[in-house]
Amino acid sequence: MRKIIVYILLSVVITSSLHAQLGTHWRKIRHEAVFGFGATSFLGELGGANQEGTHFVRDFEFKATKGLFEVGYRYKMAEHWAFKTAIWYGYVSGADSLTLETHRNSRNLSFRSPIVELTANIEYSIFAEKYGHRYDLRRVKGKRHMPNVYLFTGISGFYFNPKAKYTDGKWHALQPLGTEGQGRVSTREKYNRIALAVPVGIGMNHMLDRNWGIGGEIGFRYTFTDYIDDVSTTYVDSNLFNDDPIAQYFHDRSNGWNGSGRLNQRGDNLYNDFYMFLSINASYKIRPRHLGMPKF
Repeated sequence: MRKIIVYILLSVVITSSLHAQLGTHWRKIRHEAVFGFGATSFLGELGGANQEGTHFVRDFEFKATKGLFEVGYRYKMAEHWAFKTAIWYGYVSGADSLTLETHRNSRNLSFRSPIVELTANIEYSIFAEKYGHRYDLRRVKGKRHMPNVYLFTGISGFYFNPKAKYTDGKWHALQPLGTEGQGRVSTREKYNRIALAVPVGIGMNHMLDRNWGIGGEIGFRYTFTDYIDDVSTTYVDSNLFNDDPIAQYFHDRSNGWNGSGRLNQRGDNLYNDFYMFLSINASYKIRPRHLGMPKF
């Protein structure tokens, strides 16, 4: 009987010690490198859905998706909280020719732009990350650990440079041309090609072994600019561009809906532009040299 009691007490002590080690193990492995790739989608004036008045995800156009790449770093602040910074590089695009909505299609504008984004996010993990034997991350009876699902938000700064193709096949940067009268009309100044955005999204990460994990993210960027596509307000008099045929061409490419030179709507400045990232990523835990192998 005494041996049984001693055995039970030892089991309780060992189990408690093991759980204590697991509960604080994140403190020893705080640093993580992240690499990813995926797709972008632009949600603004150009292109979009086949009906008028749609915004945000209802304006999604699959044919306008482009690729992106990510390099990032994650720091574990607490069991459920992490800080992540990353550099994203990709392209966004839009074309009125892709929509059947009458006004947009007749406007006939298009663009593409690089997006170079530096982001700083706070992540909240819904489930605490699990740690286990270095060769086996399974639960009892072969059940695998639940993937880490997290929510994130933060702040981003990004560079964009909308371009469009001229009749000779060359791509021209649109911001220097002032296609909505910037620099030609006293009340319109040229927009800045560096802007801020607020990222919001959800992600998932699943550990493959003690170092490597695989996951994915979907994130929406609410920006503080309406000029990623170079379109925001109204047309100006086309005669203002008589000295620059390239600027005149990109100012008004309509198929007859608005009529050249009319002071009517070119964009919608009530809503800023959105863009979204969908990525698949790999993560690698950076272990301190002195940590060695785990003792559980």
